[in-house]
Amino acid sequence: MATILLLFGILFIIAMIFSRLSEKMGIPVLLIFLGIGILFGSDVLNVIYFDNALLAKQVADVLLIFILFEGGFRIPRQLLRTYGAPSLVLASFGVLITALALGLAIHFVLGMDLWFSLMVASIVSSTDASGVFLITRQYPLKEKIAATITIESAANDPMAILLTLATLSVLEGNARHPGLYVVSLVWQFGGGILVAFVVAKLSVLLFKFFNSKNRSNYTVLMIGLILSTYGLSELIQANGIIGVFFLGYWLGNASYPAKQSMANFLEGITGFANVGLFLMLGLLAFPHQLVQVWQLGLIITALLVFVVRPFMVFLLTLPFKYSFAEKLCISWAGIKGVVPIVLATYPLVAGKDQGIVFNVVFFVVLISSLVQGLSLGPLARALRLTTVKRAEPSHIVELHSLKESDVELLEFHIQQDSQGAYKRIADLGLGDQGLISAIIRQDRLVLPKGRTVLEPGDIVYVMVPRDQIQGVRKQLG
Repeated sequence: MATILLLFGILFIIAMIFSRLSEKMGIPVLLIFLGIGILFGSDVLNVIYFDNALLAKQVADVLLIFILFEGGFRIPRQLLRTYGAPSLVLASFGVLITALALGLAIHFVLGMDLWFSLMVASIVSSTDASGVFLITRQYPLKEKIAATITIESAANDPMAILLTLATLSVLEGNARHPGLYVVSLVWQFGGGILVAFVVAKLSVLLFKFFNSKNRSNYTVLMIGLILSTYGLSELIQANGIIGVFFLGYWLGNASYPAKQSMANFLEGITGFANVGLFLMLGLLAFPHQLVQVWQLGLIITALLVFVVRPFMVFLLTLPFKYSFAEKLCISWAGIKGVVPIVLATYPLVAGKDQGIVFNVVFFVVLISSLVQGLSLGPLARALRLTTVKRAEPSHIVELHSLKESDVELLEFHIQQDSQGAYKRIADLGLGDQGLISAIIRQDRLVLPKGRTVLEPGDIVYVMVPRDQIQGVRKQLG
């Protein structure tokens, strides 16, 4: 046990060191972590031999609970209200159309069994949130495009999971009347959302009355609520992943004590879950088997990237106001990630795959992450869909409150054309609207005073009552 823990500890350290390459060179983080897993796995250095698909699936299912909860937690309500309709259409009907169209293409082009083709297509039908987040940080996109692909990538995994389970049940001989599948699908979505809504309302009340002086108690409470939501959803035959995703969304947009502490904790545990998941799935891969399926994988990738994804995006965005360039960018943002690899373990565990599906899916994810992941940013820039990259603060100021408060700490980036640029703090006229608590200027932490002049490039932290936020935005923005 000590040796195993030592080896995994070293893998995590190496992964974090090499993740800096991802940030500096724009290499998708998925490729970095998977590559380290493959390197230390059975086929290359043979440091860790791992071929237990059942254990991988069980661990992955638990880690996905926290990954998808955090995905919902990070979606702002305002963005969802503004861009939610097209994003959620792509995340639901888009996944369904992708699975059907790609499944039929695989069936007729490659001559594979229809349900087997639909299962493979369902597995690779969702997009990767972590890959999209990384690219939009390095190449900031205009709000409309960034919000659309971010919400889509964060919300489309549950549908892919449901479709994969449905097609797998047919292959296992558990086929039911098509109408029952529709009813089951509706209930899994509706039941999961209902459980999430009820638990979210109760959670906010619980946080408000919990009244603990220990911040760690709130994070433990949050974990309990996440696991309870998943378990209760599954117990009533709804979908636990849907439940935890929407629980994350509602709790991420609610106000309650110690929220910032829990948000920081979530970021850490989700980072650990993502890295652990990538490394484990890299260890589970055998590169010599990937060579055997490269032609099949390349054909499926080409069909998906150049035919099915663009067809789906251009079709479903017809009712919405997107330009040709915007549709093209959204089409190319269909980067595949860790969820398809996790789903590829399902038929492996069920005995409906001798490794072909897993290896093909792994190959598709690698090619998609490499080609689309490396080119999405430059493509968006060529289409003039990027914006000026905001400075990353070298100091972060946060408000940790264990009591409910109507005051928020906001971060403002002062630009050349900002209302607050070149003005003294005393001349801003904030009055009772807000209090500037800190200024980050060229990697230095500046203590704000009345005579301090705000300069372009400054990052300003302001404590603001919620009912005054819009007024402060006008004064500084």
